[in-house]
Amino acid sequence: MTRNRTAREGAGTTRTLKTVRDGAGQVTSLVRRTVLPGGLRVITEQVAGARSASIGVWVDVGSRDETPALHGCSHFLEHLLFKGTAERTALDISVALDAVGGEFNAFTAKEYTCFHARVLDEDLPLAIDVLGDMITSSRISAEDVDAERDVILDEIAMHDDDPDDVVHNLFAHQAFGDTPLGRPIAGTEESIAAMTRDQVWRFYKRHYTAPHMVVSIAGNLDHATCVRRIRQAFSRNGFLDDATASPAPARTGRPRRGVSGRASAKRPFEQVNLVLGVNGLPRGDMRRYALGVLNTALGGGTSSRLFQEVREKRGLAYSVFSFASHHADAGLVGVSVGCLPAKLDEVLSVVRSELAKVAADGLTDEELQRGKGQLRGGLVLGLEDSGSRMSRLGKGELVDDELLSIDEVIARIDAVTLDDVRTLAKDLFSQPEILALVAP
Repeated sequence: MTRNRTAREGAGTTRTLKTVRDGAGQVTSLVRRTVLPGGLRVITEQVAGARSASIGVWVDVGSRDETPALHGCSHFLEHLLFKGTAERTALDISVALDAVGGEFNAFTAKEYTCFHARVLDEDLPLAIDVLGDMITSSRISAEDVDAERDVILDEIAMHDDDPDDVVHNLFAHQAFGDTPLGRPIAGTEESIAAMTRDQVWRFYKRHYTAPHMVVSIAGNLDHATCVRRIRQAFSRNGFLDDATASPAPARTGRPRRGVSGRASAKRPFEQVNLVLGVNGLPRGDMRRYALGVLNTALGGGTSSRLFQEVREKRGLAYSVFSFASHHADAGLVGVSVGCLPAKLDEVLSVVRSELAKVAADGLTDEELQRGKGQLRGGLVLGLEDSGSRMSRLGKGELVDDELLSIDEVIARIDAVTLDDVRTLAKDLFSQPEILALVAP
C-alpha cells in the first residue's frame, strides 16, 4: 500500500473525485482534490444545505513510527503544537476558536495524527489559519516541553487507572510484544521523562512536512477558496517550498501476526477485565467488509450474540462487546468483557463457546441482515455530521489510499454472503487465542 499519492498526481493538479446528485439532478455533494506545491494534499466535500464546516490536518506519523527512545513522541508532539507559535500564544490559540463557538482538538493513533476543528461556515478561514500556524510554526520551546511533560505523565497515570485501557494495552503487547504496534501510544513514564526538547524538535521537522500531510474539509465551502486559504496559511516558514521533504516510506512487507498466549496484570480494581482475541485482517484486505458484518452481529449491539448470551441470558457482565482493529500490515479481532472475579471462568467458557459456534456454523440469515443494516445505518447517519465526512475524506486519502462513495461502501456491505462470513469466521476463530486479563 502506498502512503502518498503525489507520486501519481503531481503538484498543481486538481480533480473532481465524486459528484452526488439528488432525484432532481441537483448536486448534494461534491468531492474535489488538489495537490499543492511541496506535496500537501487538500481534499474537500461541499455539502449542500450545511451551515458548518469541519477541517482536519492528517499527518502520516503515529506511535508505530517511533524508536524505543522516542516512544510516545507523536503524542507528546500533538500536545506541544497547541503551546504557541511566533504569532499566537497558547491562550491565543484557545481563544481564537472558543470565541466563535468552535470545537477544536487532536488525537494520536498508531499510524497517524490528526488536528481537527468544527466551526460555523463563516469561521472556516479562521480555523484554516490557526491550524496552518500551529502545524508549520510551532515553537516547541524547552519550557513548554518541560511543562507539558508533567501533563503527559498525568495522562499516563490516568490511563493506568482505567481498567479498559490497561487490558487493551496488555492485549496489544501480548500480540505484538515490545514493538511499536505493541506499545501504548502515550509512551511510558520512563520514555516521557527521558525525552528531550531536541529529540521532539527533530521528530517534528522530520515528519511534519507537506508530503506527509492531508488537509480534509467538509461542509459549506468552496474548494478553490479553501485551497487558496490553505496555501496562504501553510506557506509560513517556507513549509510548501521545502525541496528536501519526501513522502513517507510505504508500510509494506509481509503481514505481521500477533503472538498467541496469555498475559495478566494485577490492579486494585473491583472487576476482572479481559480481552480474548485472535489475529485479524490488515486494512487493505477486502474481507474487511465481511468482518464488519461478522463483528457487528457477534458483539456490536444489544441484539448481538455476545450481549444476549453473556449479559441478558446469564447476567455475567455489564459490558461485553467485540471489536476489529486494522493496521497497514496487521489486525486483531477480539471480545472485551468486564465481570466480577467469581464469574471469570464462566464468562470465558461462554465467550469461547460462542466463538466456536460462529466458526463452525457462521451466522443465521437474520443475523446477517441485521449486521448489514447496522453498518448501513451507522454509515448513513454519519453523513449528517460534517466531522464524520471530514474524517472519512482524511483517512481515505492518507491511509486507505482509496475514497469510496457511500453507495460504493454500501454495495460492498450488501455483497457479503453467509458463505463469506462462515469462511472468514472459521479462518479467524480456528487460530490460537490471545488472552489478556487485568484482575484484583
